[in-house]
Amino acid sequence: MGAFFQELMTVGIYKRSQGRITRQVTFAAMALVLAVGFYRMHQILLLKNIGDSWQITQFMMKSGMAYWLPGGLVLTGLWICFRLVNLPSFADFLIAVEAELNKVSWPTRTELIRSSIVVLISLLLLAAVIFSFDLIWRKIFQLLGILG
Repeated sequence: MGAFFQELMTVGIYKRSQGRITRQVTFAAMALVLAVGFYRMHQILLLKNIGDSWQITQFMMKSGMAYWLPGGLVLTGLWICFRLVNLPSFADFLIAVEAELNKVSWPTRTELIRSSIVVLISLLLLAAVIFSFDLIWRKIFQLLGILG
C-alpha cells in the first residue's frame, strides 16, 4: 500500500508515448464524473432544507466553504485521476486496450447502415412475434376463465 501512495506523489508519466489516446479518454471520463459529483456537492452545501423550501445557508456563504471544499476536492481528485492513469499496471492495461482497438476492423459507412437496418428489421419482427404470442395466450386464458 505504501508503494501505491508513493506512486501518487510522483510527477512523471509512465510510457509517455504509448496508449496516449486511451489514457486521455479515461482521464476525461473520470474527471467528468468528479466534476459532476463535486458540483452537486457544492449545490447541496449552499442550500439547506427548511420545511418545504430550500434556503441558502448563511454559514456556507460567509465562510466560502461551499466553494473551497468542493474546489479543493476536485483538484485533489483530478491529481489522483492523473496519477491513476499513469500507474504502471493500469497504464499497461490501457496501452494493451489501445493496441487491441487498433487491430479492430471497423465497418464502412454503408456496411454500418446496412447492418443497422437488418438489426432494426429483426427487432421489429421479433416484437411482432412476441406480441402475437401474447395475444394468443391472452385469448386462450380468457376462454378458459383463468384471466378476467
